[in-house]
Amino acid sequence: MTDPAPAIFFDDGQGMLAPLRDLRPISEVRTGALTSRERLCAALGLRAVALFVQPPHETIAAEATGLPINTVPDHDGPALLINGRCPLPLDALDALEPGQAAVEGGSGDLVGARLNPDDARRLLTGDAPELETITIDDRVLLARPWHVRTTRDACLKIDLDLLARELPPSHPDGCCLIGDHPVLCAPDATVFPASILDTTNGPIAVRAGATIRPGSTIIGPVVIGERSTVLDKALVKANTALGPVCKVAGEIGGTILQGYANKGHDGHLGDSWLGEWVNLGAGTTNSNLLNTYSEVTSVAQPHAHREKTGETFFGCALGDHVKTAIGTRIMTGAIVHTGAMWAATAPISGCVDRFAWATDKGVRHYRVDRFLEVMRASMGRRTIEPSDAYTARVAALAELTLAES
Repeated sequence: MTDPAPAIFFDDGQGMLAPLRDLRPISEVRTGALTSRERLCAALGLRAVALFVQPPHETIAAEATGLPINTVPDHDGPALLINGRCPLPLDALDALEPGQAAVEGGSGDLVGARLNPDDARRLLTGDAPELETITIDDRVLLARPWHVRTTRDACLKIDLDLLARELPPSHPDGCCLIGDHPVLCAPDATVFPASILDTTNGPIAVRAGATIRPGSTIIGPVVIGERSTVLDKALVKANTALGPVCKVAGEIGGTILQGYANKGHDGHLGDSWLGEWVNLGAGTTNSNLLNTYSEVTSVAQPHAHREKTGETFFGCALGDHVKTAIGTRIMTGAIVHTGAMWAATAPISGCVDRFAWATDKGVRHYRVDRFLEVMRASMGRRTIEPSDAYTARVAALAELTLAES
């Protein structure tokens, strides 16, 4: 068997993607059941040997991935450099010859290049060598939060094909099985009787340690992530992917959860992306379709202009540590940035800034010390202690937001 080719993923810092990348390099965003890096490495037969990230991510990226950060290790032969904003394993990347680069036609941004170590160092440190350039006409790089919705179905299809290599087909006892696609179940996953598993339109994958409680209905294609729980009588609709240690109830469809997120009560959540440590209060419900059935517009970051998303169905993007009070309504196309807490009776709409604390008295900034106290408590419920580097990054984001307000 041929050894996997070396790959280096880089974050060029482009686009308005803050709620996705505030606390991780963009290659580590879960853009389906897998992160973009996991998907490209598995699909293209690659082995990640380093990450090049933005300076604020250096320490937390090293902790999270264990890879060399912002250095090009010596290796035999050329490495494939891949923009972390590319979620799909493109044929154009796989076909690159040494000394060739691929760029996105509309933006001119680098998608990838195949280079020897010296040329890779030059390119990644701003001294780009002369390269033969191939143009990719389609938009292939994430540039706005809603682009995760745009690429979701294609990413999830690839991920399910990859997961089928490691998860055996299963026929859980006492469940109602509908459809011809497989139910893929890790040996230590638990699917309780009286669950309905509908694979008419795609597989269902239940990863290690995951649990599906009685009375749940799962409609594929769906992936339930490691140690995640689908609670009793939940309805999980197609094109949903849960990351690790999530908990969902009520109705959820077309949604990606990065990990460690809770939607533990009734309420609808559709065509959305949720970061880590998001907690939705009971009855939180979002709209993923305008009542005019027209294209959803959205605002990617505070003070930015409203843009067309190209999507008819797009619910919301909620950054890490976002929390909502009971009965919260989230309007179509809302973007909520890291650390925001919404406890107002008015619905969430438009774009909500980082660490906003919204009540009926108005919106103010979350006190940094109080936020960190709550963060440690919520993470501690999953027996996780935030590292010094993670805490420092969160605090720096909060201070930056306050300074910019």
